[in-house]
Amino acid sequence: MSDQVISIIALVLIFALATFSAVHLGVLAIVAAFIVGSTVANESSDDIFSGFPGDLFVVLVGVTLLFGIAKSNGTVDWLVNAAVKAVRGRIALIPWVMFLVTAVLTAVGAVTPAAVGIVAPIGLGFAVAYGISPVLMGLFIANGASAGGFSPIGVFGSITNNVVERNDLPGSPATLFTASFLFNVGLCVIIFLLFGGRQLLGRIATSGGKGADDGATAPASLRLDLPRALTLLGLLSLVAGALFFDLDVGLMALTISVVLTLAAPKSAKGAVDKCAWSTVLLVCGIVTYVSQMERLGTIDWLGERVASIDAPLLGALLICLIGAVVSAFASTTGMLGALIPLAVPFLLTGQVGAVGLITALAISASIVDASPFSTSGALVTANTPPDQRDLVFRRLMAWGLGIAVVGPLVTWCLFVVPGSL
Repeated sequence: MSDQVISIIALVLIFALATFSAVHLGVLAIVAAFIVGSTVANESSDDIFSGFPGDLFVVLVGVTLLFGIAKSNGTVDWLVNAAVKAVRGRIALIPWVMFLVTAVLTAVGAVTPAAVGIVAPIGLGFAVAYGISPVLMGLFIANGASAGGFSPIGVFGSITNNVVERNDLPGSPATLFTASFLFNVGLCVIIFLLFGGRQLLGRIATSGGKGADDGATAPASLRLDLPRALTLLGLLSLVAGALFFDLDVGLMALTISVVLTLAAPKSAKGAVDKCAWSTVLLVCGIVTYVSQMERLGTIDWLGERVASIDAPLLGALLICLIGAVVSAFASTTGMLGALIPLAVPFLLTGQVGAVGLITALAISASIVDASPFSTSGALVTANTPPDQRDLVFRRLMAWGLGIAVVGPLVTWCLFVVPGSL
């Protein structure tokens, strides 16, 4: 049995044990990386630790710490009230506003973790304040990031278009961006209908409660005091640093958190306890194991098996499926750079359209980012109130695994099959 097959079997066992026992999934993944690395891959401890996503750890801790401070000093509540006034209290519009804000951020060049890290805590603050499903809100934000990410100047779009150009493949940046944006809009319409959006129609929010039709009374107006003003300035600095200076969002969030704590110690009290440590361990553990699978060549091995298939259409579908499933547990950016070259053998036959397959692959690999094992889904889960976190995690996991299967099939039918007829 090859090392690659063993690593896949171990991954299946990890999820099976986590499902039917009380062992934490992140701990299981790290233990699996230790066992497989020591017995199969002949890896040292340093090799195993090299797969630990330190950057993702800092992003998750930094962002949840910063917004823990923002929640403690009332800044999140102030933002919620201000935004509700901007949409004239129409609660059903709030998730769409969050979708568009996140899409704009990624479309102008923000990396997905930065955009989601900025918007998710605010959007989930809306969800808590106005009775919106946190699953609905989280999916809108994650899909917004994917919708904007494939613009010609977006990170996903730049990577995809550059890989296409380097491999001398025909491409269409405009088609890629338009198709991705519209697909995510359509996906959000389905999400809106599935996760309680219809119950939001017609509801008008009061100035900070659950909505006028819920019988809630509006609290006193929130005042923009010094700690809140400093926090808003910190949030704006986070946006500016991510968009214009390409600074790491996690390191910036930690820095801003330190400054706010020094400036207003009382309002930051207990913020560290609000970091979603269980989610951080879970996501970092899974990514550590998936990184080991990449070092073992498991992903390349799967791609080679697909490339050996004589039926180009079937091979194209399998590549989209692999991209979706792996991206749900790993870096979408990495998948875009690795899987497009694997599609070259199919494209050279002329039986599969290059633009269609690249578009289908790009969308398939990005719409699974709401999985709690991916950065976007992890940020959504981490910023969900503790009493709803387990439910949101399970719903996002079910959604991510489901869309990893359904998404590639739909994009294949829409973009690949017509180009081969």
